[in-house]
Amino acid sequence: MFGIPGKQAISITPKAAGQIAKLMAKDGHEGLRIGVKKGGCAGMEYTMEYVTEINPLDEVVETDGARVMIAPMAQMFLFGTEVDYETTLLESGFKFKNPNVTEACGCGESIKFDETLAAK
Repeated sequence: MFGIPGKQAISITPKAAGQIAKLMAKDGHEGLRIGVKKGGCAGMEYTMEYVTEINPLDEVVETDGARVMIAPMAQMFLFGTEVDYETTLLESGFKFKNPNVTEACGCGESIKFDETLAAK
């Protein structure tokens, strides 16, 4: 919907693709849907959920056996985002490197987007 011909809406690193493919295979899911919702101290939060059925309005990105769907209302906020998977001594999880984020809270769970993006 908000794409550039020949360019995927988001990029998925090899580590993230491996983790998503593993999660898909575990319970037979079609993929992982990424979205955004209002919440948190900065105003918005990322959402992730297993998908058993692909919504025809989702933007579908496939990389190295991983399938990610971008919820329709989140497509303009996530365009250009890199999805990575990091493991540290204290935690492991998906990380979003999103060029559309203007602020993030200290805990990293909440984000704020450019006001002009939300007005579109």
